[in-house]
Amino acid sequence: MPIKDKSNYQHVSSRRQFLKTASIVAAASGVATNAMSQTATPHVGGRDTLRIGVVGCGGRGTGAVLDALQADPHIQLTAIADVFGDRIDLCLQSLAQEKDVAGKIDVPKKRQFSGFNAYQELIESGVDVVLLATPPHFRPLHLRAAIEGGKHVFCEKPVAVDAPGVRSVLESCRRANERKLSIVSGLCYRDDPGFNEAIDRIHDGEIGEVRTLYANDYRGTLWEKPRQHIWSDMENQLRNWYYYTWLSGDFNVEQHIHFLDVCAWVKQSYPDRAIGIGGRQARTQEKYGNIYDHHSVTYEYLDGTRLVSNCRQQAGCSTDTRSFVQGSHGCANLDDGNTFIDAEGKWRYRKKRGQKSIYQLEHDRLFSSIRNGRPVNDGEYMSNSTLLAIMGRMATYTGEAVTWEQAMNSKEDLSPPEYAWGDAPEVVIAVPGVTELI
Repeated sequence: MPIKDKSNYQHVSSRRQFLKTASIVAAASGVATNAMSQTATPHVGGRDTLRIGVVGCGGRGTGAVLDALQADPHIQLTAIADVFGDRIDLCLQSLAQEKDVAGKIDVPKKRQFSGFNAYQELIESGVDVVLLATPPHFRPLHLRAAIEGGKHVFCEKPVAVDAPGVRSVLESCRRANERKLSIVSGLCYRDDPGFNEAIDRIHDGEIGEVRTLYANDYRGTLWEKPRQHIWSDMENQLRNWYYYTWLSGDFNVEQHIHFLDVCAWVKQSYPDRAIGIGGRQARTQEKYGNIYDHHSVTYEYLDGTRLVSNCRQQAGCSTDTRSFVQGSHGCANLDDGNTFIDAEGKWRYRKKRGQKSIYQLEHDRLFSSIRNGRPVNDGEYMSNSTLLAIMGRMATYTGEAVTWEQAMNSKEDLSPPEYAWGDAPEVVIAVPGVTELI
């Protein structure tokens, strides 16, 4: 579908320049809050209507809006932003069909923002809470702007596609703490009651010492959008963002992060080293950009524990999506709908009747924290688990062993020179042994 009004799209400075400027500002200000920034608006007693806005209104963004609107009786969607105007139209049409949120949507044309600068216009529109659900590349830029604007944030996973982005997010989360703003991550298994109980049992020693962790994410192929002749290279990449590493981080970062995060949660720490293999066997056509279709990484902890990470997206193959923990006295299976511990005292989690979805629970936690005046901040684990996945990609793309320190200090910046319609980043497919570790 063509862009409706390209005159509305604005060129903005590159993310690279933004991150450089942001780091200078942060260093100069220390722990002080920017005097030019807005302050967070308190909401107490459950009476005031919280105004929310969503940046990125594809399937995940639309779903996040539905969950947010049902997290509290006094919430209203008042603004929406997306780089594409037609995505805004589709999102609003979809929301209009949902009876559960009837009367909670008030988004006139003047608060429908499109283009590369739409996120900033939304932040300045008077919202209290911002839902960030664009392709992951933009998360550091958008999160920084939301926190500087004094907004509480729902931040979809992953939070970056490269180490400079992770470092920016960590700084934004530090500033959120200073300003008493909530940041809730889209790493939804952290809000799964079954996972929480199982991992509490593991931490209490029910399966003994954790020896090996497994993160499995074997699934089929996903969506794609056939290129239209009127699309520029940039528009094509943005509409098919999943298949371009600079936008998604590759699928082991964008999707497999869920299972890696669960393993890190179990271990309560992050590994020292990663080595792995990966490539493109089935997804080789030009339309699939430059991401791989399989990754296999072994993460090594200093205490000898191993995290074995395998993910694949190929049609016609068996599926398996779960995390598994082998302990010295038993094992634990962490799988949505099939969470159990096989040890001396066997245990299986059974969902309660009417139990809310984990997507709803994460929004309930966010809005409860705002109402109660007790901010929550998922910044540390959402940033470190993102880096954990990026570290694995660095290992599979280069063929080299990568340490945590190398990953965190990496200077590899995947952002384009500028955000503008026309040319897009060159599509380069990584070749292990040739692609350099930066």
